[in-house]
Amino acid sequence: MDRTFVMIKPDGVQRGLVGAIIARLEARGLKLVAARFEVLTEKRFTEQYREHLEKPFFLSLKQFIIGGPVVLMVWEGRDVVPLVRKMVGATNPQEAAPGTIRGEFGIDTGRNVIHASDSAESAKHEIAIHFKPAELCSYTRIDEPIIYEY
Repeated sequence: MDRTFVMIKPDGVQRGLVGAIIARLEARGLKLVAARFEVLTEKRFTEQYREHLEKPFFLSLKQFIIGGPVVLMVWEGRDVVPLVRKMVGATNPQEAAPGTIRGEFGIDTGRNVIHASDSAESAKHEIAIHFKPAELCSYTRIDEPIIYEY
């Protein structure tokens, strides 16, 4: 199974969307293997968003993300990275398809509720920033034989 990193941003936490977002991912058949609720340090924020370091929105993004609590998670499933990205929707909630997380809950690009890794490489990198290997749980969901064709 593959793994991906998902972060519910401060606006999602403040708006009480944590449970709804987790419920959507679980209902899809994905397995939560790690989770933590915290305020990100500037160092870990910068490691995660390093590709945006020179972009004009970096400072405001940093202030937003480290300005409140987030929910950091690792999800597992077959082809989980593209699946979660599809569930999350376009970065701009105005362009996100109805039924996606951003399409349902997002209003503004700068406050789009959720982050999800955009590739398997990004997922590995982001998981390593936020979680030690010992913090990732391995287990079998009781419904896995129903969800996956082996």
